[in-house]
Amino acid sequence: MEKVNWKVEGMSCTNCALSIDKYLRGEGMQQVKVNFIGGDVSFEHETLIPKEKLEKGIRNLGYTIKKEQDASGHGHDHNHDHHFTGLFPFRNHLQRFWFCFVFTAPLMLHMIPGIHIHILMNPYVQLGLTIPVYLVGMDFFGRSAINSLFKGIPNMNVLIALGSTSAFIYSLYGLLSGKAAEYLFFETACTTLTLVFLGNWMEDASIEKTQTALKQLAVSQKVMANMIAFDEHHQEQVFQVESTVLHVGDLLLIKNGEHVPMDCKILWGEANVNEAIITGESVPVEKKMKDTLIGGSILESGTVKAQVTAVGEDTVLANILKMVKNAQTEKPPMQQLADKISAIFVPAVVSIALVTLAVNYYFGDHTFGESLLRGIAVLVISCPCAMGLATPAAIAVGLGRAARNGVLFKNAKSLETFKDIRQVVFDKTGTLTTGTFKIAGFGSAIEEDEFRKIAYSLEKYSNHPVGKAITRDWKINDEIRWQTIEEIKGMGMQATDKEGNTYTAGSYKTVVGVAEDHSHNIYILRNNELLGWIDVEDEIRPEAQHIITVLKSMHIKTILLSGDKKEKCEAVAKQLGIDDVIAEQTPEQKLERIAAFTSLVPTAMVGDGINDAPALAKATVGISLSEATQVAMQSAQVVLMNHGLKNLPLALGLGKHTYITIKENLFWAFAYNIVAIPIAAFGYLSPTFGALVMGLSDVVLAINSIRLSFKKVIK
Repeated sequence: MEKVNWKVEGMSCTNCALSIDKYLRGEGMQQVKVNFIGGDVSFEHETLIPKEKLEKGIRNLGYTIKKEQDASGHGHDHNHDHHFTGLFPFRNHLQRFWFCFVFTAPLMLHMIPGIHIHILMNPYVQLGLTIPVYLVGMDFFGRSAINSLFKGIPNMNVLIALGSTSAFIYSLYGLLSGKAAEYLFFETACTTLTLVFLGNWMEDASIEKTQTALKQLAVSQKVMANMIAFDEHHQEQVFQVESTVLHVGDLLLIKNGEHVPMDCKILWGEANVNEAIITGESVPVEKKMKDTLIGGSILESGTVKAQVTAVGEDTVLANILKMVKNAQTEKPPMQQLADKISAIFVPAVVSIALVTLAVNYYFGDHTFGESLLRGIAVLVISCPCAMGLATPAAIAVGLGRAARNGVLFKNAKSLETFKDIRQVVFDKTGTLTTGTFKIAGFGSAIEEDEFRKIAYSLEKYSNHPVGKAITRDWKINDEIRWQTIEEIKGMGMQATDKEGNTYTAGSYKTVVGVAEDHSHNIYILRNNELLGWIDVEDEIRPEAQHIITVLKSMHIKTILLSGDKKEKCEAVAKQLGIDDVIAEQTPEQKLERIAAFTSLVPTAMVGDGINDAPALAKATVGISLSEATQVAMQSAQVVLMNHGLKNLPLALGLGKHTYITIKENLFWAFAYNIVAIPIAAFGYLSPTFGALVMGLSDVVLAINSIRLSFKKVIK
């Protein structure tokens, strides 16, 4: 199986995505994901089935494949004629509209009161003006409608094709039967097709704006890089290349004001780096030798030489984009209902249109022509796209704004779930505190140098911030070579040397029964004999106080859940104003506590350590910090990329207001169709006006969703 990522153009609603999804699954593809907002289609391809066959199938549905991305993240045009799908070489709906408008405008003139151009009253002239428009319309709407019917998922183009074809055939029959004066509706067919093309273009342009934030991230993926190479005399040579041709291990020179081309590590120099593209934080971060640089960030001052550590899909930026795109393809709970209704909407509208025609003709004392116009109006004004667009448009804007501000949602469900959060549980070390410890004191029963050597050799293998602090402050070159060593979650480090002696570095739980004083942070034991203790100090994050205050203003309960000692946890909670404290918890106990909390009320958990991973996965919404361990980041549904808690209220606010926007969109979508269809059925709306209003209905949803980009989401 091969992973395939395609960019597909022409999708405008959920039905479009369902059509492609059903087609690919019918061809045996696995893990199919279709995002009609961004046009991203991914699936696992069975190599026995030619890709060309799949391309042709998607083109026959009325869509075009723009590009395919290979494993390195680079893209290439996939087919030579991807700009058009049928007989006419139009690149977009705007071009189709202007072509049709040239022929439709004369027909619309004689509809204006007081304007009578004799030649335009000739039915053969009207037929001649209508044929080009009808052919272009059927080449797009008709082709798509027929193929969608064959695939078993009728799309909105079925309604447009039926309406315009009914008007055209009815008018043609009148012309050929010599009763043109009674049957002439050529202008209805023309204006319907022309205005729907205009509406579709407006809809596409509006939806495109919902992707603005993501496009700003994507633009930074391709820049010029100063690559360093050495000639035969070992002299350094610098030349420019595109960032897309870089490989892991390449050497780069990055100067003041330049973009960082790919993820890399500084080998020489210092710089202040703007990482706003990733974190949303515009304040420059100081970087020095051995620090990492994120591709897409900007050097605001300084010059560095760096080595590329990741390219293509392996970079931080590429993973962010992938994460957001994957989140867009997820269907949150509210979308399920809209999808079910959209799937049966087209057959239902066709039935209503037929009933409208029959009732008006047989019971309404109207001519067949008048009844037909009302039936056509029902077909044209109905908009299944609105229901399918309501949730994805809001989700796209919400995810985009979050990503732009350094908040990554791994799935759309977590964005919607934030609306229900009633309490937030915090880990202490590395979450409410900076996690940057320093040794405050120690005591030992053996030689000081020997004690430091044992402590360093044990903590060197620890992922805990306290262990890293000891490793940093007591670094030596002749550490002990262990026979075995492991990190026990919630306890500490345990190792065995070549002589069979067992060493332990851990919290007071490791010395229960051995030592009575439980006031220290780390205890060192050899063969269950206490060798000494170490105390460390940590500082509270500068933004923590403000975050707790904001959460309280949002009526959200705060809880401190930590494995640290009760006295230290209570001191932090008192300083920050946290409601409840639960201290001295093992990872298993943390998991049990979170399970109990979530069973009562929706609970968010914020953590960063390896011992937080189970609890993060169990919480209603797990939130990890960007500097957290990989295990914690993988277990969480939300990642805060700004090196702290700063954007936690934004994440909560975006979740709540995205849900509000979805509700507003769905209300408009359902209300529009519930009101518009009866109005058209009773003859108060012409097909011409209906075609324009139908396009505008989606524009309203897109504009309402775009408001989420700048509206205030935090009180």
